[in-house]
Amino acid sequence: MADPVKVLIVDDHPMVAEGIQSILESYDDIEVVGSLTDGRDAVNRMAALQPDVVLMDLNMPKLGGLSATEIILEEHPGTRILILSMHDSAEYISTALSHGAMGYVLKDVPTEEIKQAIDAVMKGKTYLCTGAAGSLKPKAGDTREALTGREQTILLELAQGKSNKEVAQTLDISVRTVETHRKNIKRKLGISSTAGLTRYALEHGVLQGTGAGF
Repeated sequence: MADPVKVLIVDDHPMVAEGIQSILESYDDIEVVGSLTDGRDAVNRMAALQPDVVLMDLNMPKLGGLSATEIILEEHPGTRILILSMHDSAEYISTALSHGAMGYVLKDVPTEEIKQAIDAVMKGKTYLCTGAAGSLKPKAGDTREALTGREQTILLELAQGKSNKEVAQTLDISVRTVETHRKNIKRKLGISSTAGLTRYALEHGVLQGTGAGF
């Protein structure tokens, strides 16, 4: 018999996390190795817990799900990360996938679909629940150049009012690198000011991913 799939739950809502854990523990082929409440803790505990799959919320204090996903995959590239979120906007979903997540599941899906998603990513497949897949259908006339995963992360940081130096310190990159990304973001979006970046982030739901109230 194959070893059970080790799953780590990262969600700052206790009721959600406890509900998912109780469901997953009913499957013989899944072992829940931990339930954590923020992305920073997840990054720090990866080596000790060694999960095969991480169920990652987007909206958490200290370190959000997107940044945590990026860091975890840099340090533990074999990990499968499934985003579990309430947000069904195309921006959230495409950004999560560009950061390396292998799937995106909305929190209101039937509980058995979470198990289906875990099975899929363990086979190396990308999994999008029905609501997420529908949101990603291309819209006619949208020809704007897409931001890369790193650019999305930096946009999120800049839109919170952080300086280039503060963003560099947060992401552990050079100020020059931040400046280069900032220029590319403005060029791609056709935006010339920081206020414009913040407005774009608000209108497209980017900033909501940093909050803890969802």
